[in-house]
Order: sequence, then C-alpha cells, then structure tokens
Amino acid sequence: MKVLEFKVKGNKTQYAAIDEAIRTGQFVRNKCVRYWMDNKGVGQKELYRHNTWLRAEYPFVKDLNSHACQASVERAYSSIARFYDKCKKKVPGKKGYPKFKKFSRSVEYKTSGWKLSPDSKSINLLDKKGIGKLKLKGTWELWRYEQKLIKRVRLVRRADGYYVQFCIKVDEKELLEPTHTNIGLDVGLKEFYTDSKGGIEPNPRFYRKGEKRLKFYQRRVSRKKKDSSNRKKAINRLGREHLNISRRREEHAKRLARCVIHSNDVVAYEDLRVKNLVKNHCLAKSINDAGWYQFRKWLEYFGQKFGRQTIAVNPAYTSQDCSSCGEVVKKSLSTRTHTCSCGCVLDRDHNAAINILKRALGTAGHVGTWIDRRSRYANVDPNAGGDLASAVLDSGQVE
Repeated sequence: MKVLEFKVKGNKTQYAAIDEAIRTGQFVRNKCVRYWMDNKGVGQKELYRHNTWLRAEYPFVKDLNSHACQASVERAYSSIARFYDKCKKKVPGKKGYPKFKKFSRSVEYKTSGWKLSPDSKSINLLDKKGIGKLKLKGTWELWRYEQKLIKRVRLVRRADGYYVQFCIKVDEKELLEPTHTNIGLDVGLKEFYTDSKGGIEPNPRFYRKGEKRLKFYQRRVSRKKKDSSNRKKAINRLGREHLNISRRREEHAKRLARCVIHSNDVVAYEDLRVKNLVKNHCLAKSINDAGWYQFRKWLEYFGQKFGRQTIAVNPAYTSQDCSSCGEVVKKSLSTRTHTCSCGCVLDRDHNAAINILKRALGTAGHVGTWIDRRSRYANVDPNAGGDLASAVLDSGQVE
C-alpha cells in the first residue's frame, strides 16, 4: 500500500461538515465499544449488526456514508482484538483495555461515498453530511493511479488545517546496485547514531531547540479566559508549533534512513523498546526528542522498498562487550570510552555499533517486522504501544 496526502481547501461550512463527520465516526466507534462491554464475547459480525441498528435509530449516523460507519466499526473491533491478543499472549503489564475516544481527528471512507475529478485535483464527498467538493493542494501525481486502486480515503483534521489521505494498492519496489558494505548503528542521545565505521550523525534535538517558543505560546494559552475564542486561537497556535517540530523530526528520520539504506546492503540496529525506555523520567524527554522509533520505522520501510536487509538485534551488553576480544568491560553511562586489557580503545558507541553488526551477521535476524505485522499500510505509522521489553538502558545513552 502507498499513502498519498493532500491538504484540502474549502469554506467554513465544509470544514464544519468534516468536523461533524469525524464526530459521527467517533460516536459509532464508542457505541460499538459500549455494546462489546455490555455483551462480552461478541464478534465483528455482531458489531456490524449493531451499526445497522445505530443507522436506523439515529438520523445523523445515517447521514454518514455506510462504508465510513463500517470503517469506524473496524476501528472499534481492532482495539478489542488487540486487547484479546495481549491477554492470550500473557503480555506483562496493562493489556490495553478498549477505551472510549474523546478527541478523534479522522474519519475514513472505503470505496464509496467519494468521487475524484477527472484531473484528480478535487474530491467530492457524496454522503448527506454536506461536505461537497474539496480542492486538493499538493504535488503528488494522483492521476497516475487508477481510481479502482484507491481502497481508502481518510479525512484528517490537524492544527494547521484539513488533509485527505489516499491509500493506494500498489507495489512499489526498486532494485539498487549492491554496495558490498554492511553497517551497524548504535543510537544514542549524545549523537543520533554512531556506525560501525566510526562515523557519527549529530542529534538535531528539535524539541529542545523549539522549547523556548513552546513555552511562549503555552503562557499565552494560560492567560486567556477559558472557553473564549481567543483561548481557542492560542491553543491552535500552540498546536501548530508542536506539529512543526514533529514534522521536522519525522523528515529528518526519513531522509537519514533513506541515505543509510542506499549506501549499505545490510543495516543492523538495536531492537529497542522505546515505551519501556521512557519510563526513566530523567531521560524520557531526550529519548522522545531523538525519534529512534521513527528512524527504525523508515529504515525498515526503505529496506523493504529497495531490497536491502535490515536486522534488529538484542542490544543487551553491546556497550559492555569488547568488540575485539569479547571480554566484558563493565562501565557506567558516564564512561564514554571503551578501554580493554587487550589494547582496544574505542569510543563507547563505536564499540557498541561494531558489536551490533557482528551479532546481526551471526544470526538470521528479521526484516521489516513492524512494517509487515503492525500496520495495514506499508508507510503508515504503526503503533508501538504494546511491544515487550527486550532491551536494557545501557546502550550508549547519556543524559
């Protein structure tokens, strides 16, 4: 699957209609979760029947396209199935019991309820919500793909406007010439990553650099009167600043991952579970700011697209083991140089990167597991919320 995103242009009436469609989709999802809570053991078919009853009972639900309501039912059932799956596998900790959505930001249509213009520069929503024709603003060449290949259309509300996403069923694979080079990557907080060849990539720290502006806009929100229009405007401005930072972090991870995949045949990295690492409150902000998960996600995506092998290895003791003789050299996080009795003196992260590459070459590893298993579409951001811990904190991270 390939996802193309465009910004949509409309008037205030149309934007209000999109908001109403999003609220209706949220209502259907929450009602299905409530029905499951009251009738434990019901499956997806029963939820579809309950959706039919909702459409007959509530006129505003019937105004939304039937396929969009079905997509909301599928969202509810996916959370239920994920909860059952974790219980079955006996995942330690919280199992993610389905909750009610309070702030939805998207509504999804399937193959009906919308129509593209012949030049693919506008989309017309055909249900009774009154959204109508929306202009598409973007540089993607949507006209290259047949309309029958578009399997989903999703309307998304963000702080800086409204967007439409097209999920296209197309297989994108490109073959690159072999480079005959392998690389191991050790991510950290001092440097974004250090590779097995000794090269380093500086950590951009987008959130840290933008923190001053965020505090400025947060103070403006705090000064405004609650429930006033000025407070809503201030909240929107704060949200746009957060959105800008997250986009810069995502773009940095995407470009970096593409360069790494283009330059190497085999890329090895740590199988980190960021959810568990951020439980350390001293490092949580810096870990989230680094964006290791986004980097790994794009590494696996581009590895699958360009036919490169990406291998995730267990990061345990990669910083402690000597890359030359294999002896365990205990060191704290503050010790940045690896010094072994065999005469090996390396930067701590460089030593860890070499160990990561050796482990990857000595095992079959796995290729693109999160991309294949965790998401419905190849380049949709999967959710890492339920992953188990297989990492330790000692992997080259410093405060």
